[in-house]
Amino acid sequence: MGGPSCWLVAFAAAWLGGGAEPFQQAVPGARAKLEMVPIPAGTVRDAAGAEHSVGGYWMATTEVTWDLFDAFVLGQDGPELPPGVDAVARPSRPYITADRGFGREGYPALSIGLPAAQAFCDWLSAHTGRTWRLPTPLEWQHAALAGDEGPWHASAMPTGDGARTFEGRSVVGLEAVAWYREVAQRRTHPVASLAPNNFGLHDMLGNVAEWATSADGKGRLLGGSYQDRAEDVTARSEKRPSAVWNASDPNLPKSRWWLADAPFAGFRVLCETAPAPAAEVPGTRPPEQP
Repeated sequence: MGGPSCWLVAFAAAWLGGGAEPFQQAVPGARAKLEMVPIPAGTVRDAAGAEHSVGGYWMATTEVTWDLFDAFVLGQDGPELPPGVDAVARPSRPYITADRGFGREGYPALSIGLPAAQAFCDWLSAHTGRTWRLPTPLEWQHAALAGDEGPWHASAMPTGDGARTFEGRSVVGLEAVAWYREVAQRRTHPVASLAPNNFGLHDMLGNVAEWATSADGKGRLLGGSYQDRAEDVTARSEKRPSAVWNASDPNLPKSRWWLADAPFAGFRVLCETAPAPAAEVPGTRPPEQP
């Protein structure tokens, strides 16, 4: 998975007083790695206007790609589980062509049910000894806005001060940071192919909508997707689960892992645990604390 530019990494670390650093996480059975950046503490308002303090965690710079998700679903990590782990739930292999022919390597995993996204986090936690999970809606919104008021982060709006650049392109307007209906050509695109926000996060808006879970365990998809119009691709855009998302699944009972009619459903991961010391081999469990 592609990482943010160096200045964005420095920006995020500086917001946390230099005490938190980005890190890479190897994923068992996959060549690709998770690129994680610290999310500075801040405040965000809920739908009722109440202000909440959030921050102090790490988020993946991109949505989880097929490269990573396949390692989990196909058991590419091998039959052996880490010591102390008895079993890990895995999704069944999909009966549909889950990627819709959009692309595999470097493309966001899609048609992902909430239990499958949560199981990936549990699997990664079991292998690494760190706590991985889906963000809450407020954590996700704070990360998406990157310190701005919204409904879009600053990189998605024209400014009078001149635009930043990303890979030689001017960063002005939603089309510079998001794949949505008017520009996506009815398909997803490789992650990190557009500019990141000021926290170093790519595709927080558009491409695939991303799962978040509230305190009651209920999930919702946030940020809009390649199927949505520009006005529905914001940090406050959300989709609530619907039976329509799996209407064409012929299985009885219908799969909870895969959403046959929701090619817009994806996710990214949050890590609560500080990165390992530099001496630790990436992808291994951190040493036990005395």
